[in-house]
Amino acid sequence: MNTQSPLPAPGAPLQHYVSIAPFDLQSVEAMTPEQSKVFQASQLRLMWWKFRRHRLALISGIFLAALYFGILICEWLAPYNLHTRNMDYIYAPPQRVHLFHNGQFVGPFVYGRQMTLDMDTLKRNYVDKQDDVQRIRFFCKGDSYRFWGLIEGDRHFVCPAENGQLFLAGTDRLGRDVLSRIIYGARISLTIGLVGISFSFLLGIVIGGLAGYHGGIFDLVVQRIIEVLQSIPSIPLWMTLAAIMPITWSPILIYFGITVILGLLDWTGLARAVRSKLLALREEDYVLAAQLMGASSGRIIRRHLIPGFMSHLIAAATISIPGMILGETALSFLGLGLRAPITSWGILLTEARSVSVIAFYPWLLLPILPVILVILAFNFLGDGLRDAADPYK
Repeated sequence: MNTQSPLPAPGAPLQHYVSIAPFDLQSVEAMTPEQSKVFQASQLRLMWWKFRRHRLALISGIFLAALYFGILICEWLAPYNLHTRNMDYIYAPPQRVHLFHNGQFVGPFVYGRQMTLDMDTLKRNYVDKQDDVQRIRFFCKGDSYRFWGLIEGDRHFVCPAENGQLFLAGTDRLGRDVLSRIIYGARISLTIGLVGISFSFLLGIVIGGLAGYHGGIFDLVVQRIIEVLQSIPSIPLWMTLAAIMPITWSPILIYFGITVILGLLDWTGLARAVRSKLLALREEDYVLAAQLMGASSGRIIRRHLIPGFMSHLIAAATISIPGMILGETALSFLGLGLRAPITSWGILLTEARSVSVIAFYPWLLLPILPVILVILAFNFLGDGLRDAADPYK
């Protein structure tokens, strides 16, 4: 029995059937559960999903988050106070952490040391005493400190044994623990990048945005200023501006002075990038619609144009922050940046400016290791954020 509908006669009008059921935009019948989950996801959730797939960027973000959290509690993390001197252990090499002693599990410990002086080279030689087991203590009482310069405390995450030593990264010429000073130095070196990039972004987005949106004489003047600043070599300009700061300034004023210098020199590249993007985007139809509706220039730039190239801004920020960290490190290494008693990674590297010091005490170069790791982490994080900022690609 044939149940098919008969074909219409030649020349007869075709019959159309229209469903009168209401249209359900999120109908589960039209898509699978996985498709529905993606369809209903917000923009931030889509960005997070794409960023999470970039494993290297995710690991770098976790690493940087841990570092920036650590600078909040560096007094607790450091085994020693920033200024504690161990005069019996000057230029002591790093100690190795052991778990077993004579075949028995003891837990994390280091061996005590005995110092001998080489009369030919006047070099201090340290030998581990195999019978002196010094167990490492955790969540313990140690050197006293003032938490953020306000609250007295003496609790530490890790401490040496009672009447013992714990120099995991060695000591410097004054017997100060290098690891503790690296932990304290992270507070300055990491925050100077964030403060500097905030100042640089403010100048770059405002000046570059106005130049790209309005053009004319203002754009011409801004481009000439940018060309002049970019034609000057960076290091001599850093040195000149840093030398202008009076030596009588307090460490806090010097810190903000270096931050302003780094911000003033870094805004030019961002301003030029913002200008070029706005020159292309200002001709779009939605910009004309916003103008016809009476939106101000600031609102159009802030709400309509800048979000169009947010991925580029994120990438520029993650590249500029390590550049500022390197700038502070270079200035402090040359003796023109931050000064004692402020401690940063650049100041710690000044201990290794002599070739003879590097030859005899190479552990004084360890502060360069966190600088390298932070710069790599920011670059990897920037790649992931740049891709995640446009999840539909």
